Amino acid sequence: MGRVFRAIAALALAGFLSVTGGARADQLSALASFDPAGSAITDQGAGFDPLLAPSINILLNLSQPVPYRISTMANPPRLVLDFREVDWRALDPAKLSTSRHVTAIRAGLLQAGWSRMVVELDGPYGVEQAEMETRNLRGRAAVRLELQPVSAATFAATAGKADASLWALPTPAPVKPPKRRQTGDAPLLVVLDPGHGGIDPGSISGDVHEADITLSFARQLKEVLVRQGVQVILTRSADEFVPLETRLSIARAAGADLFLSIHADAESAREATGATVYTLSDQATDKASAELAARHDRDDILSGVDLSNADDQIATVLMDMARTETQPRSERFAAALVTAIKAAGLQMHKRPHQMAAFSVLKSPDVPSALLELGFLSSDSDLKNLQDPAWRTRMAAAIGEAIAAWAKADAAEAALIRQ
Repeated sequence: MGRVFRAIAALALAGFLSVTGGARADQLSALASFDPAGSAITDQGAGFDPLLAPSINILLNLSQPVPYRISTMANPPRLVLDFREVDWRALDPAKLSTSRHVTAIRAGLLQAGWSRMVVELDGPYGVEQAEMETRNLRGRAAVRLELQPVSAATFAATAGKADASLWALPTPAPVKPPKRRQTGDAPLLVVLDPGHGGIDPGSISGDVHEADITLSFARQLKEVLVRQGVQVILTRSADEFVPLETRLSIARAAGADLFLSIHADAESAREATGATVYTLSDQATDKASAELAARHDRDDILSGVDLSNADDQIATVLMDMARTETQPRSERFAAALVTAIKAAGLQMHKRPHQMAAFSVLKSPDVPSALLELGFLSSDSDLKNLQDPAWRTRMAAAIGEAIAAWAKADAAEAALIRQ
């Protein structure tokens, strides 16, 4: 059985709360909604053992990406999908599934901020692959899972065991006095965020996992930056799962001057190539503020500002004010990355700078960008991502971009203070 199944199954929830699809509309504060168009649960092939049942493929289309978690339950065997959160009112179980091995489907509100889908199975299945696809979906998301039959003993040994703390909101960053904008008088503090990790391998091409590529490159980039006199913190230093919101808390607690998330995506059409830089979409900023206000502990929204007694509206206004200064700084950093990568003769996507509502870009007071190094689905990009010489050139280009941005950013800060 695959690495994804072994890790996810070990995180199965300790208890099971039965839910139905009849949640009242006024109970929902869903960030996303289920789209029945194109969604399906189907059988395919004979699995890895012809004596066992076929594999089950699950495709769930959502209006936008949201954090989610997967677990399995016994008595009867069930797949449990928890989302933060999805409005399931458009779900018709009879139309969604044609699988002969799915006996029942139900979905609805689980608790404040969480909704759940339960897929009952006619036997023991494990999650072999799982991913949330977002690229080229115009802000939408597609959750894809492959379930493979496993032995009853394997299923029983892994189902129902969970560490719920992995899915809680992160511990708030300590509220310290607000950090003044960097002026070049002290070493720059950069937080590098290697995407994915642990139960979330990211995109996969053969035996190459995005989570491994991003971590190894982040370590290499850290060495380059340290030699430049930059202080560097990694959001993860091993193959471990770090929730998206915790990554923001790490940057905030550190008092980061800059946040760079590193990824290497895949694209189903296998046509896209080259590096891409993302910043937070202007259209996403108001919604990002509202989501953070609703979901984060109050002292973990803005560095140095204790909002523990503030309501959502006050928190949202303060975050929007912070982004008025931070967002242009993020855009200038993105421009510096594009310039340096092109100057190094490294290929970039035909649209090198794009905007999206990635969760790790939503920190209101830390300039942030997300860099897709390339596409694992592209043969040429995959070769580059594994080539030491190419990686050295890319790391050097990013180092130059950070140095150029920091110098210009400090000069601007000095003018503002005058």
